[in-house]
Amino acid sequence: MNDTRPITDYGMLKRQLTALLDTRDWVTNTSQMAAFIFQQIPELNWAGFYIQREERVLRLGPFQGQPACNPIAFEEGVCGAAARTRQTQRVEDVHAFPGHIACDAASRSELVVPLIVDDRLWGVLDLDSPLPGRFSIEDQAGIEAMCQVLVAQSDLPTSI
Repeated sequence: MNDTRPITDYGMLKRQLTALLDTRDWVTNTSQMAAFIFQQIPELNWAGFYIQREERVLRLGPFQGQPACNPIAFEEGVCGAAARTRQTQRVEDVHAFPGHIACDAASRSELVVPLIVDDRLWGVLDLDSPLPGRFSIEDQAGIEAMCQVLVAQSDLPTSI
């Protein structure tokens, strides 16, 4: 892990995100959150959402960064693993992850948080970094807390 990177104040980011998400509209809120995270969290090369729109398949949603892979089956990659297990995936070296999908060859580490609404997987938030080991346990907890804000302040449809 890069020990020289700046400390991110996730408490402050969570308060700012809470103020930013001033509508219940899920498209607006996920778009705002992807842009906010991409701008505020250092050393990312992609931030965005994949949404479950059909059985065991994720479809690309609002994002910031290079064009992305679409669709992603639950059996594929880090996003698929997060969707399948409903557990956050924090991967220090994506090239060592079985079944990794290389949408951007520059990506080296990944953090994927599943979003659960009414006990149903709505989708995942996916963050990529060009640095190996970019995401710490503190980053994971901070991003998970920000995802809770999104779920609480948005009308995320349980069927799309």
